[in-house]
Amino acid sequence: MKWMEKEIQAIFTALNTNADKGLTGAAASTKKAEVGPNKFEEGQKETLLAKIGHHLLEITTIILLVAAAISLYLAVTTGYGYPKVIVILGIVVLNMVLGIYQENNAERALEALQNMNAHMTLVVRDGVKQEIDATELVPGDIIELGAGDMIPADARIIESSSLQVEESALTGESLPVEKDANAIVSEKSPLGDRFNMLFSGCLVTGGRARAIVVETGMDTEMGKIASLINATKKTETPLQKRLKELAKRLSIVALIAVSLAVAAVPETLPVIVTITLAYGVQNMVKKNTIIRRIPAVETIENTSVICSDKTGTLTQNKMRIQQIWSVGMTPKPVEETFDTSENELLEMLSLSNNATIEVTDGVENIIGDPTESSIIRLLNEKGLTKKELEQKSPRVFELPFDSERKLMTTIHEVEGGFLSITKGAFDRIPVAFSEELLEQAREIHDRFAEKALRVISVGYKCYAEMPEDLTAEALERDVTFAGMVGMIDPPRPESKRAVSEAKRAGIKTVMITGDHIVTASAIAREIGILEEGDKSITGTELAEMSQEELERTVRDYAVYARVSPEYKIRIVQAWQKNGEVVTMTGDGVNDAPALKAADVGAAMGITGTDVSKNAADMVITDDNFATIVDAVSEGRTAYENIRKTIYFLLSTNFSQIFIMFIAITLGWGAPVVAVQLLLINVVAEKSRHKRLCSPL
Repeated sequence: MKWMEKEIQAIFTALNTNADKGLTGAAASTKKAEVGPNKFEEGQKETLLAKIGHHLLEITTIILLVAAAISLYLAVTTGYGYPKVIVILGIVVLNMVLGIYQENNAERALEALQNMNAHMTLVVRDGVKQEIDATELVPGDIIELGAGDMIPADARIIESSSLQVEESALTGESLPVEKDANAIVSEKSPLGDRFNMLFSGCLVTGGRARAIVVETGMDTEMGKIASLINATKKTETPLQKRLKELAKRLSIVALIAVSLAVAAVPETLPVIVTITLAYGVQNMVKKNTIIRRIPAVETIENTSVICSDKTGTLTQNKMRIQQIWSVGMTPKPVEETFDTSENELLEMLSLSNNATIEVTDGVENIIGDPTESSIIRLLNEKGLTKKELEQKSPRVFELPFDSERKLMTTIHEVEGGFLSITKGAFDRIPVAFSEELLEQAREIHDRFAEKALRVISVGYKCYAEMPEDLTAEALERDVTFAGMVGMIDPPRPESKRAVSEAKRAGIKTVMITGDHIVTASAIAREIGILEEGDKSITGTELAEMSQEELERTVRDYAVYARVSPEYKIRIVQAWQKNGEVVTMTGDGVNDAPALKAADVGAAMGITGTDVSKNAADMVITDDNFATIVDAVSEGRTAYENIRKTIYFLLSTNFSQIFIMFIAITLGWGAPVVAVQLLLINVVAEKSRHKRLCSPL
């Protein structure tokens, strides 16, 4: 149902609830019995028997079992040869044990990363406010939310005040969204533009809200993504395809004769492959990568395209001020030394601010809107603290930020009177500009915007006494313009190097994000993803493009902006149709379906959601995009070791087959054959020792 379009009273009627008293306890129990608990359906974990069956169905294992059966038949009929049967079966068991052991280790490491804390929420039932477990929520419940609360279910806003919600886990948009109960939203509006709705799993960063739950569990937008993940099938890795093809060819060769079949099968191949990949897994753990599926070690080596999320993956997910302009001065980077007027501008921005940053043992604990937090972060870097400013100029009144005004005003008691500070969008501050100042301010604003910087402007008014009229119309009129700052979520320092190294390794990096196309393109250009001749495209434009057209033109695009989860899968599949091996990196719930559809899904371990980690083949525990490059290097080393091993085994086995064939043809005796095989094995052993001891 399109809850964003319906009248609020119609929603109360449809869900049989009361705006003031909420549901009754009995009604809530009845609804819970109908719709189930408010949680996602968990995918069934693979049982031990299923894991054993999975390994036994590998074609190389099947060949070994057939060889063991043939050897057993010959041993029974001839009376000797039992050790070979035991050796082959032992190798099958060892290969299976190693594989299952490594997969279990990865699962335990992943579980250690997941936050298992219970989620409580404030709900109104029978007219009484009470805290309940979020899993107990049902459609029709009235919930109340404030800054710092996690939204427990999809809900339509009843009333709100200065409400801002961070929806990056769902949309990929790094900036908080301003919500409004009275917003008019059409059915075709994307998730990021449904301003009268709240979505499960997102975070309230500012303001407060009262809302009615409309969807729970698997019916929420997050639940739909979970369903999409379950419906996405994992493709075979390049290593699995190669080994299967090799095993088929060996099977054909083995049909020449029963005796030759047993000799032709390199029974140590599966266990050597498993040991080599397991060794690669251990090396990757040391490099901050947890491998959930062993073949991913080799598959990452074949990667030719990396589809990466922007927010928190290529960027730091921390808004930072880059430029500052104080009236009468020249715009400058914030790394330079500030003069008096620029310090005053920063202090005003910090006073009219509700964010706080506490640093404990070098770790930042940020409370509040990321935009406001960036101001406080810069204040700290300049050697000041918000606490010191508030002691010097205490706040006595506030007009909260409003989505219609796009302004926030505070009044502070200062020496000689009171100071009113107004900050917000440049075109909303009612300043009495001179023609010259207005032209200069517009030119600097546009210069900041061209760099994809988000601009915050500030103005002020001085009063001898506390003003009596505290309305926005009075306080925010004819203010004196002080200047502006430009901020952006900056790239990780190592991202540019990692993208460059990937390019040198023949790997193309593509950015897929829910952010705006101007911001995404600017970041991509700075990192090196968007180069001369590359194009950017939005989700709206992508929606109008057929899959066939996308497959034909996918190589033209380096940046995809404002895309939804299903579009990410389309992009991954389009690259795969072009014969590319795709690694998808990401951290949000919105990345999970594409993580599963890709040849290798790489989730972020710190900022990544549990859903994305469960869908991925590997987890990057330090959230460092550059770690992908290290993983590629380790994968290539593992692949090279496997390739050398296969060449060694095949050369040894087929040399033995050839000698046996010549011996049978020429009628040589058993002693001659034995000597020949012994010489081959001695030479092969020396060659093997030399190969394994040589650097890669």
